[in-house]
Amino acid sequence: MIETIYIARHGFRLNWVTTNCPTGLPKDAPLTAFGVAQARELANYFSSLDEDQRPTLIFSSPYYRCLQTSQPSAQALGLPIYVEHGISEWYSPVVPNTGLHPRPASASALKAYISEIDSDAWSSIYYPTRKGEDVDQIHERAHSVLSDLISEVESRFPNHRRVLLVSHAATVIALARDLAGDRELPLRVGCCTLSEFSRKVGGAGSGSWEVKKLAEAGFLTGGVQRDWGLEDIQIADGKVIEDPGIPGSELEVDEPVGSMLRATSSVASNL
Repeated sequence: MIETIYIARHGFRLNWVTTNCPTGLPKDAPLTAFGVAQARELANYFSSLDEDQRPTLIFSSPYYRCLQTSQPSAQALGLPIYVEHGISEWYSPVVPNTGLHPRPASASALKAYISEIDSDAWSSIYYPTRKGEDVDQIHERAHSVLSDLISEVESRFPNHRRVLLVSHAATVIALARDLAGDRELPLRVGCCTLSEFSRKVGGAGSGSWEVKKLAEAGFLTGGVQRDWGLEDIQIADGKVIEDPGIPGSELEVDEPVGSMLRATSSVASNL
């Protein structure tokens, strides 16, 4: 069984409005030089831990800034990076008739940018809708992803006890709240900060994890930088300001969406 889940936010990134994104995907800004240094400090922190405390599996959002953040830890620990769309960026609901939000490429395509990616041993088990999510929906996504990911990891990688997830502020908050079993847990997440959760004895599901660290930055030279919380974007009752989609995507199909494991199970049950 998984005993420890680490969750890190990506490092300090460039402005995605004015930056040319290396992957060519809109809103896929890379890290700044400072953000790269933060990622190295995260790797140094993990390397400083006793071997029985270090992550042995790394799952990253497919966005370039998260892959860049994961890379030094993967190199330091001698681990591959598994790309998981389920922990990718959160976007607010799209303004009607303005298209869809972006979706990064497949793990095999992203390997051209980050050689540590292993696109053979893991395929994404969840895809967020490109239509965006309100606060309740990002919480529901986090719950579904964690349920599927923990089950799948324990089935396919039974000898691994410690997992690192590298994601984005809103997604990190939703993941942390689900593990803690508290959707109102106060939490602001700075760039490259780290949270740690330890499985309670006999625990399974939401709320079965003890909070050891929440968005800590003690290992980062610059401390907490550019912290963000869901309260920054809520209007009321979990609703948020809508965001325009990507021009030219109006006729694109929003799929796949949701759990790939449950979709597979549903198809198999109908055969």
